[in-house]
Amino acid sequence: MRWYFELEACLQLLLDRPDSALDPEVRALALVGLFQLAHGATPEHAAVAETVEATRALGRPRAAGLVNALLRRFQRERGAIIDAAHRVAQAEHAHPVWLLDALAREWPQDWRMMVTAGNSEPPMWLRVNRRRGSRDEYRARLAAAGMAADPCDFAPEALRLEQPVGVGELPGFGDGAVSVQDVAAQLAPYFLAARAGMRVLDACAAPGGKACHILELEPGLAELVALDVDPARTLRIADNLRRLGLSATIASGDVTQPAAWWDGRAFERILLDVPCSGTGVIRRHPDIKLLRRPGDIAGLGDEQLGMLRAAFALLAPGGRLVYASCSVLAAENAAVTRAFLSAEPAALDVGESARLLLPGVAPARGADPGFALPSGAADADGFYYACLEKRA
Repeated sequence: MRWYFELEACLQLLLDRPDSALDPEVRALALVGLFQLAHGATPEHAAVAETVEATRALGRPRAAGLVNALLRRFQRERGAIIDAAHRVAQAEHAHPVWLLDALAREWPQDWRMMVTAGNSEPPMWLRVNRRRGSRDEYRARLAAAGMAADPCDFAPEALRLEQPVGVGELPGFGDGAVSVQDVAAQLAPYFLAARAGMRVLDACAAPGGKACHILELEPGLAELVALDVDPARTLRIADNLRRLGLSATIASGDVTQPAAWWDGRAFERILLDVPCSGTGVIRRHPDIKLLRRPGDIAGLGDEQLGMLRAAFALLAPGGRLVYASCSVLAAENAAVTRAFLSAEPAALDVGESARLLLPGVAPARGADPGFALPSGAADADGFYYACLEKRA
């Protein structure tokens, strides 16, 4: 999936009749074989032989010869075929052309870095549970277990493993000493700035990473309500709270329909991490390149604006709402918050002062309003934050 657009372009060049229809399963096998030859670690002779054998195993013996010929030709002419495929930007950068155009337009200085990040294996970032010990102490535990990790100067609980491992190998994971969470997502509680005695809403909470981080940083909250529209996903919130030894009020409901779950008491802090295109986390979910369409973005922006309006109505005067997304497209980010601010006189953008709450300088770019982290900067996912307060 990560290299689909490149591999598909190579396949078209290898076919005598590029527009000829291949059986979908044969096409998929050919792409898998090409991936192994171009990017995989499988020995080339095994990649060819096993792909051809898989063609026969699927009951396509007549196609076995075609698949064999395609892969062997690619072996012989690999450089020329890849060079020819890369004459088309979609194949060269392994991203759909509509997304490449959007990134180049909105991120003229950063788009190449962002595309490179999207084609890379993601790092494994950890979030140390401050209630169970310091980051330095946990880093020492990792070192004792033979795992090297680097800290981040703008995310005080973050460590990046040099080599990813299974969570079961992490010291103290089962006991709640650490969680897996990208460094960009770890900024949310700092912008929220929740204090003791406050009532907090995490309006799209599942699987619970940000809600747990908020609770880890401020044990004196009056209440944290972890809300999610999907009842099944609230079970993951409960699992994470249990593992970390934390407590919260878990609710299943839609933030745009508060009558079904809200008790009428306002929140001093609200985190609204909206559903989005996920274009900032393509390296973790490369299927986004194929599943998203350019027509999806406007609809997502409309949905996000509706959620923002509904959540802001639940905010107490003087309270703060943090709007967040893992998209890197302005239509889901600055355009949403700008439209909201222009129509809501009680809302005030306090993003610049909120940035001062970070202990270091994050590699964010002004988005007016809010600010965004481009994918790959500081090896972080792409993310957007806007901090809005309700006038007292």
